[in-house]
Amino acid sequence: MPYLRRNAPRPEPIDCRILTAALELFVSRGYHNVSVHDVQRRAGVSIGSIYNHFGGKEGIAKALYGHLLNELSELVKEVMESHKSLGERSRTLIRLLFEFTETRRDIIAFVFHAKHREFLPDEPPICSAEPFRRMRDMVEEGMARGEIGQGNAWVATATLFGGAIRLIQLRLDGVLEEPLPELAEEAWESVWNGLGAGEEVVPLAGRSAARG
Repeated sequence: MPYLRRNAPRPEPIDCRILTAALELFVSRGYHNVSVHDVQRRAGVSIGSIYNHFGGKEGIAKALYGHLLNELSELVKEVMESHKSLGERSRTLIRLLFEFTETRRDIIAFVFHAKHREFLPDEPPICSAEPFRRMRDMVEEGMARGEIGQGNAWVATATLFGGAIRLIQLRLDGVLEEPLPELAEEAWESVWNGLGAGEEVVPLAGRSAARG
């Protein structure tokens, strides 16, 4: 099973092996270029196991989509619980997403780069999924505390995280050669300052100097 913050159990259960194999294939080849038999061979399971657990390729994709959105939602939740200010929450989340782009590339690619509506037409748009609603909640709380100016929460959320998501896409496309963690602080500072944030957050370089 593909996870963001932990490794899959060993031995991996059959349904988890199927999802792991499907993720690798969907990202590398594209959903429409992958057959159930491709997943079966990659996972090392029987065709019957796939149909028993998921009912077919679309069922695999739907289960994988739901699982990975839950992984992202739990990540956002942990960041919100670990930090109180919008500045630290957004900085931490952008940094983690950039790190996972390098270390959990297939997961990030499936969530942020795949055209889900083309193969899961009955699923709602990804921007209305729970992790993105939590990002909006994060921004609304920041507005309520006066950390950023009042306004449309979706506009502010898109401003705060949209650029980071675009950088992730550029990295996945091979346009950006630098590892994204090297750009995390610059990316966050540019949008944070662009929002005219009322809260001053000490840059990481400044923290290092203070500690020294």
